[in-house]
Amino acid sequence: MPQYTILVVEDDEILGNNICTSLQRHGWGAQLASSSEDALQMLGKMHPDIVLTDLNLPGITGIELIGRVRDADPDAKVILMTGDGNVQTAVDAMKAGAYDYLSKPLVLAELKLLIERALDARRMEKTLSFYQNREARDAGLAALLGNSPPIQAMKTMIRQLLDAEAHMAANDLPVVLIGGETGTGKELVARALHVDGVRGDGPFVEVNCASIPSHLLEAELFGHEKGAFTDARERRAGLVEAAEGGTLFLDEIGEIDLALQAKLLKLLEERSIRRLGSVKEIKVNLRIVSATNRDLEKMVREGKFRSDLYYRLHIITVNVPPLRARGDDIALLARHFLTLHARRYGKAGLEFNADALKVLKGYGWPGNVRELRNMLEQTVLLAAGKVITPNQLAICPGLSGPCDRDFHTLDSYCMSVPSNGVSVPEVERDLVIKMLDKTDWNVTKSARLLGLTRDMLRYRIEKLGLERPEH
Repeated sequence: MPQYTILVVEDDEILGNNICTSLQRHGWGAQLASSSEDALQMLGKMHPDIVLTDLNLPGITGIELIGRVRDADPDAKVILMTGDGNVQTAVDAMKAGAYDYLSKPLVLAELKLLIERALDARRMEKTLSFYQNREARDAGLAALLGNSPPIQAMKTMIRQLLDAEAHMAANDLPVVLIGGETGTGKELVARALHVDGVRGDGPFVEVNCASIPSHLLEAELFGHEKGAFTDARERRAGLVEAAEGGTLFLDEIGEIDLALQAKLLKLLEERSIRRLGSVKEIKVNLRIVSATNRDLEKMVREGKFRSDLYYRLHIITVNVPPLRARGDDIALLARHFLTLHARRYGKAGLEFNADALKVLKGYGWPGNVRELRNMLEQTVLLAAGKVITPNQLAICPGLSGPCDRDFHTLDSYCMSVPSNGVSVPEVERDLVIKMLDKTDWNVTKSARLLGLTRDMLRYRIEKLGLERPEH
């Protein structure tokens, strides 16, 4: 069975049969309709990929047929055949929704090339539609997994914002600033605002301001004209223009320098840009969402971030909670990523035992959800059996910082040991110092937490030469 089907609409039966025969030789399924009425009846039965129609048909003209085909099947590509050589005919055909046109008498080699281009365009559009639909399914508000009070409060705020925006004009949407530690999922929040918002059909353009050198970031954002750089050859639109009709997501906005901050402020206030090397103002229609893991208020006080830009950015602020504050969400996300990676590596049926879940919940997660996801990918990749135990979790306790976990839940298999060994006196010294710092140098409390008597701990403090630091 041919992979692609073509409906040929031609009232000249001999010409129509010749075209169908030529198309069939190339492996395409081709059927002939001698009138527009016949073509409309056949549309619902064969669902053609391409409709090749003559202009001068009895009854409904070829131009009118284009509109009817587009209404019946928007994915079908329509190619018009015309013998009058009128340029206006081609213009009218394209306005009606035709993919392209050919002049009679037909050159079959040209027809073949045009049909191949039309099929390529159709495949590309279907692929793009697939990924857009998948993004809408995987990147909306439903993709923000979690039932803990902090994450539910954040979701409620986002829903309230989206409900309010549904009654606003698309070009009046407020600027949103997303705050949170590294790895908490700020990009997911930005995509949810886009996908579930009024601009969900437009592009989502992400710019990581920390990953592009400052001297190149301006050109990437605003584009440039010929002559702006010595190696420039032509005009080049920037990422701001690429986000036209959609959302521009500026991640790590705290990393941009002061000079570029002034131009970004102009974009926010006037919705216009000027390419490098140009004097022409270009109006843009987009919404702007930004994110940062920096303390912008502190940066404003230190003169590292413009106060006027800060006030303009944080009209609406969404704070993403750290993973360590999300309680049972840790286990929920861990099972989600375990299933995801298990499917990816063909290791279905993996599960955590109770001790592993206890370790996951007690760990501080300095890298938040991103750390959890990446750690579990390594865990799944190296898993030998179906049950994930604590010694298979590649966590890094030394990086977790302050954590309220019970020290006795930190079993020996959770502590990574360097390949070149460790110094027991150094480990003892480090443990005593951390416990004293935790209790604000309350020797009695520290001794109780370490399972020592007060005199034993005092002996160790003197032996190690420790002194309470001055505040």
